[in-house]
Amino acid sequence: MSDKAFPEQAQLEQIITCLGGRALVEIVDRIAYQGREFPLYCITLGSQRPDVPVIAFFGGVHGLEKIGSEVLLSYLQTIAHLLDWDAEFAARLERSRLVFMPIVNPVGVFRGTRSNGNGVDLMRNAPIDGIGKTKLYSGHRLSPRLPWYRGDQMRMEKEAQALCQVVRQQLSRSSLTIAVDLHSGFGLHDRLWFPYASCKKPFASLAEAYALKNLFDHCYPHHFYKIEPMSQEYVISGDLWDYLYDECLQQADNKALFMPLTLEMGSWLWLRKSPMHLFLRHGLFHPVLPHRQQRIMRRHLTLFDFLYRAALNPQAWAVLPPAQRQDYEQQALRLWYE
Repeated sequence: MSDKAFPEQAQLEQIITCLGGRALVEIVDRIAYQGREFPLYCITLGSQRPDVPVIAFFGGVHGLEKIGSEVLLSYLQTIAHLLDWDAEFAARLERSRLVFMPIVNPVGVFRGTRSNGNGVDLMRNAPIDGIGKTKLYSGHRLSPRLPWYRGDQMRMEKEAQALCQVVRQQLSRSSLTIAVDLHSGFGLHDRLWFPYASCKKPFASLAEAYALKNLFDHCYPHHFYKIEPMSQEYVISGDLWDYLYDECLQQADNKALFMPLTLEMGSWLWLRKSPMHLFLRHGLFHPVLPHRQQRIMRRHLTLFDFLYRAALNPQAWAVLPPAQRQDYEQQALRLWYE
């Protein structure tokens, strides 16, 4: 473990040590900042067969929203202990793969900033422009001194490139890939978003998204997530998941299903209970009080387990007969786009 590691990096490196040979650990890149180097870790568990279903978890894209990293580190710690005794969980991993990038923006998490060390908002950094009513927060190229700066139009940041590299590697031959990107800081409710963020047009996997929502609603009728296209709340430029999803569609020989999801944890609820936390550095994006942190650590485990089971059983939602797929698409259009 690095002597200069910040707390989240130190925790991740301790978990890596705990996992030992049961995980494949890769340093996708190293980010230089003020004389230090921050590793970008990717941890892979399970089958290395290229065609198995994959669930990939990403956190810390916005460094100020470090609760996303902490939730994934907690989940990864749980998995490490499950592997010590849970034969059923180990059997799941023999026919699937879990991928973790818990700290995509290590400099941002270290500094407590939304942007990376270059002042770039990584989730506004892809070469894709928003269509419709865009605001300053949708992404701009005015100055890195302002929030939501998109960066150089001709070059993506190293952290964004690393995330794309990991997704492409996992997508290459897998029949099904679900990506879950954790964020916080918007609204009173937890939201589960799917593409598009850059425009209001329905995406090609709308029927499958609707089928997945139905399955979740039926299995957990009292869940607290609002499931919707991200553009229903606001439109942004440079969204990495729109960029990767469209890139996947353009591969003519790729018949796999790629379902990118963004879990947006509604941090305004935490502020409503403790308004003075708004004046703390992380107060708008992080549950400051220990009991709230513990609650958030366990709050989303049901969702993660459901998505894992869904990935292992795609016939229930991802393999739809043509007539049913058309029907689901029409129902989804009425629900989300009318």
